[in-house]
Amino acid sequence: MKRVTLFKMLASTALALAVVSSPVIARDNSPAKDKKEALYPNATRAEPKLDLTSEKDQKAINEGLDAVNNQDKDQAEKLLQPIVDGSKSKYAQALALQGLANVHYQDGDIKGAIELLKRALDNGVMPNDTYFQLQYMLAQFYLASEQYQLALDTITKWRADGHKETAESYALEGNAYYRLEKYPEAIAAIKKAQSLTDKPNDSWNQLLLAAYSESGQTDQAAEIAQKQIAANPNDPAAMNNAVALLMQSQKYPEAIALMEKGKAAGAFKDEKQYTNLAKLYLMTGQQSGDQKGPATKAVATLEEGMSKGVVTSSADNYTLLGTAAYMAEDNSKALASYQKAIPLAKDGEANIRAGQLLLESNKFTEAKSLIQQGIDKGVQHKGTAYMLLAEANRGLKDKPGTIAAMEKAAQDPETSTKAKAWLKAQGASK
Repeated sequence: MKRVTLFKMLASTALALAVVSSPVIARDNSPAKDKKEALYPNATRAEPKLDLTSEKDQKAINEGLDAVNNQDKDQAEKLLQPIVDGSKSKYAQALALQGLANVHYQDGDIKGAIELLKRALDNGVMPNDTYFQLQYMLAQFYLASEQYQLALDTITKWRADGHKETAESYALEGNAYYRLEKYPEAIAAIKKAQSLTDKPNDSWNQLLLAAYSESGQTDQAAEIAQKQIAANPNDPAAMNNAVALLMQSQKYPEAIALMEKGKAAGAFKDEKQYTNLAKLYLMTGQQSGDQKGPATKAVATLEEGMSKGVVTSSADNYTLLGTAAYMAEDNSKALASYQKAIPLAKDGEANIRAGQLLLESNKFTEAKSLIQQGIDKGVQHKGTAYMLLAEANRGLKDKPGTIAAMEKAAQDPETSTKAKAWLKAQGASK
């Protein structure tokens, strides 16, 4: 099964498949009309002789294609299907098939659209401009239907036979390679696309960023992401991408600087941005010799988000605030935060943290009550919780309670050795 990562999900925005435009179809094929400049002047395909002579068919095709453009499915099928079924002109049939393919695509039937386009192309009787535009459309349809190798094969043939290169065709190729997890090929194709235009699509950068990230080239991805945020300082998505990549590269100071700049510019729009910045502060504080300064910034960040109503009053957020306050050496604020988390939490972790702070203040009765409640609700490190409960009982001079708690702690592999040593020293080991 293919792995789905953050950047795979983000890159889905790069799929330019919402609208597939219809090829330009000549409505008047009389030789008296001036010919437009050929779109594929160097194509290897020989221009076929067109066989559309029926004015009735020409009129029906024009009206049918107008119905397609107006997304009038019933009228389009009413006008075009009879041409497919009964016209003597292969060119007329090809145009009608192309129109019906668009109808099916608009209706969400991509498989049906592909089959109709293939029939139109196999028919063969259409001018090069129309033929190659339909071939390009087929590649788009394959991409939309997740038939990525067929999309690649089709765009390769389109480029070889039509002797044409466009930025969009290389972007399509890059997208298909990306979906096949062929990241070096995707990177090369997207960079080629960007080189062919002075106005590259913003989504191409997103795709390039994702391809670099998926291939482990996080430094290159972070560089692109930082350029995106520099160009769009108030774009939350661009900032989130850049921060995520900088964190993957373990460039935490750079990530913090970027988020601080974004917050100052008013780019913080959701809870995750505030909580991520707070977590980054705490992470860098733990890695440095001075955790108080970064932790104080984490507290300020969370409180700012809460005051604006962006950071919600949840157990996780109050617990995070409590941890930040504790690291900032503000025990009263830490305790108050954990106490706010307790009634909102599904487990007993906040109880244990609050109980530990109460132990530090020698408030053994309150600590014992909170710790026991936490154990009853469920905690991840049960042995540690029982050792804290033992400490509360010892502060209350409750020796039997202390021994009972230590015996529970001795049953947990994490605290077994320490608890058993204490029990042995007290002559209480079994």
